[in-house]
Amino acid sequence: MSHRGTDDIFSKTELSNELPLPLYLQLARHLRSLVSAGKLGQGDALPGERELAERLGVSRITVRKAVRELSAEGLLQQRQGAGTFVNRGPHVEQRLRTLSSFSEDVASRGLKPGSIWLHRKVAVATPEETLALCLRPGSTVSRLQRLRTANGTPMAVETAVVPTRFLPDPDEVKNSLYETLRRRGFTPFRALQRLTAVRLTPELAKQLEVPEGAAAFSIERRTMLEDDTLLELVHSHYRGDAYDFVVELSLAGAGRAHESSR
Repeated sequence: MSHRGTDDIFSKTELSNELPLPLYLQLARHLRSLVSAGKLGQGDALPGERELAERLGVSRITVRKAVRELSAEGLLQQRQGAGTFVNRGPHVEQRLRTLSSFSEDVASRGLKPGSIWLHRKVAVATPEETLALCLRPGSTVSRLQRLRTANGTPMAVETAVVPTRFLPDPDEVKNSLYETLRRRGFTPFRALQRLTAVRLTPELAKQLEVPEGAAAFSIERRTMLEDDTLLELVHSHYRGDAYDFVVELSLAGAGRAHESSR
């Protein structure tokens, strides 16, 4: 595939020896931004290592380390004898202001959500689940683990745990868990979510079809009903190269200052 006008995008960068960030990480950040901005698309080929180094005014070692970094993330793919290619598939952005399901997030981006079930079963809650969901010892839960996809591309491995009082039969869930819960009269109202940056284990990397050790988001979410009853505990691993979490921030006190000036 052609480089799609890469002369311009590779000739002017913000790389600088005066910045505290190593040059190879600056270059990795620059290449990542080109993909995010759509200047490099899925399947596009990067110039060769020597050519790229000459255009950017850096050493071949710097280029090699930057490419290795992005290959570990899964954003680039190196094919022996062919070159280095952009490996960006479907990309999903979730805004953290609203509570929505994976299926809703993916569909809102014009992509087709899908699931590959890894297991579904009713089991006695583990001590961690008992504590997190405020259950009595010995309580049962529906445990659902699946590989979440967008347009057929693996995006996340998700394990959801729901007390059986809300979901007695996990096989009732066909597509969206939240749709099933709403249909049963238990509408998710709010959630607490914790995000952590991790490197994927060999098993998770294989399931998500990315290199071992690729960057990912590890997420724990506790979902509640309107009366604050705990409804769901979720542990997920999202591909770092395919999922963005966006939160809108406002300056503390800005709203009050605006009100007082009216």
